[in-house]
Amino acid sequence: MSYPACFDNHGPGLVYSPRMGTLNILINPHAGGGRAARLVPVLQERVRAHATPGALCVADSVPQALDWLRALPRGATVALVGGDGTVNQMLPALLDNALCMALIPQGSGNDVARAIGVYGMPWQHALQLAQTATPRPMDVGWLHTDTLQRPFLSSLTVGFDSAVGYRALIGPRWLRGLPRYLLATLRELSALQTWDMQVTLDGVPLHQGSTLFASTLNTPTYGSGMPAVPAARIDDGALDVLVAGEFNALQTLAMLPRLLAARHLSHPRVQTRRFQHMAIASAQALPLATDGEYIGAANALTVQVAPAALQVLCK
Repeated sequence: MSYPACFDNHGPGLVYSPRMGTLNILINPHAGGGRAARLVPVLQERVRAHATPGALCVADSVPQALDWLRALPRGATVALVGGDGTVNQMLPALLDNALCMALIPQGSGNDVARAIGVYGMPWQHALQLAQTATPRPMDVGWLHTDTLQRPFLSSLTVGFDSAVGYRALIGPRWLRGLPRYLLATLRELSALQTWDMQVTLDGVPLHQGSTLFASTLNTPTYGSGMPAVPAARIDDGALDVLVAGEFNALQTLAMLPRLLAARHLSHPRVQTRRFQHMAIASAQALPLATDGEYIGAANALTVQVAPAALQVLCK
């Protein structure tokens, strides 16, 4: 199915946003295995039928969507229709143009939606929230390697978690959300690998040795709802690292129910700390994923927080 690309409606428009007078909507029609595409006709009709200027883009490619966002007035409000992958791909343009983000959750992984209170919310209610909520500042994480620098909003995974995320991305399209991640986890266990990592937080060594993963959370959950760091906050000016030391396949499998019940932090080989700057090094290439999007591997990386770098509309 093809869609009109992007259009602005300067006569009939969408809805009134007290912040900018305009609510811009960006739809990723591929989000949620194509589930977001179902909203295209009804949102197009809303743009045409209402009395206030508005703009809508149905993006068939990431470059097209980024260009559209960067062309909006600086500081404008934009509602993203999608999930964590959509947020991650659009985040550079949101930051570059100081845009205020609302979210209509339609993705497979919705951990940003959980953190800002819109997960499970009917799209009509999420759209109304985008019109009426007061913007709040949200911290942003930044990953730096020798070859890239990339922002993330929910999580940066390093090690086992990233391998699971990659399997989830290429997994069966009919399976969504947490079940998709659980299936990917079970499949990854059959080829379980650990990495010899050195982890340093704010200049102080935290961990060295065999490591299952060393992942960073800005939101309390990742992997479509797993409560990895329940105390994590999106506006505290810090990120939280979750480190799991040496685990074999059976031990990792036994840990999964504890993770789902948020009881994993009492395990002696699991630790979490809050930080502003982190460095990780390994002789082995470390698989990486930002907000569930696999981005490759690196032997060394740094992570830092950008406090209050993004304005978001929360419940």
